[in-house]
Amino acid sequence: MRIGERGIQLIQKFEGCRLEAYLPTPNDKWSIGFGHTGPEVVEGLVWNQDQADEALFNDLEWVEACIDENVTVPLIQPERDALGSFIFNLGCTNFRKSTLLVKINQLAMDEAAQEFLRWNKQGKDVLPGLTARRAAEKELFERSA
Repeated sequence: MRIGERGIQLIQKFEGCRLEAYLPTPNDKWSIGFGHTGPEVVEGLVWNQDQADEALFNDLEWVEACIDENVTVPLIQPERDALGSFIFNLGCTNFRKSTLLVKINQLAMDEAAQEFLRWNKQGKDVLPGLTARRAAEKELFERSA
């Protein structure tokens, strides 16, 4: 099972798309498109929309691999889509260490859904954008197939 349309839409909505390389925060990595990073992303790089879309779909491969390698129980599509957005934003390392993953693998899905809301900070600061994203991911995760 791959990340579905609802998961992709969440990523696109919350990442936004910028066709010129940017620094999300002062000490961050250069990014472009829908939050794509990599050694080719440097100051002054400009893409077209097709390049941004292609990079997003290529980036989803590592997100899907992260889910497949770490989640040991069956997921329904909305759960996979919500996790796709979460992992795309926070990375696989954070997901591997999370209570969210523990709860999922224990099939404690109601408790797992609540864990999304804990990931709304950058450092010690609560960010409204992350709060909104986590609420949207939680809502999607809780949907029935």
